[in-house]
Amino acid sequence: MSERLSIPDIFRLQRIAVVGFSTNPQKPSHTVPKYLLDQGYTVYPVNPRAEEDILGQPVFKTVAEIPQPVDVVCVFRPSEAVPGVLEDVLERQDVKVFWMQQGIAHEGAAAKAAEHGMTVIQDRCMYQEHVAL
Repeated sequence: MSERLSIPDIFRLQRIAVVGFSTNPQKPSHTVPKYLLDQGYTVYPVNPRAEEDILGQPVFKTVAEIPQPVDVVCVFRPSEAVPGVLEDVLERQDVKVFWMQQGIAHEGAAAKAAEHGMTVIQDRCMYQEHVAL
């Protein structure tokens, strides 16, 4: 198992897949990834219902189909959907961090992600954590 990354270490990683990236600019699942894009991160929207692109970024139906490397997966899905998201993520070998946004947690999925060498963050907001640094 790999060493757990600290929050500052996580924000040194550059490529973030956002599962549940919303097309609605009023939702945190839109404003948080937009903030990350504005900070210079590479953000891959993952939303099976979205068409074409979000904020000029091509949208993917799954994390597994992203052709570029992914360092962090940020999850904006209900807690009960997290195990399915993780199964998709486990099709890749490059994800270092599995981050569940504020209000989202799943102990079983967290344990499984950790067993696969990922640093796991639950119930914390990437925007708030980034601003706090």
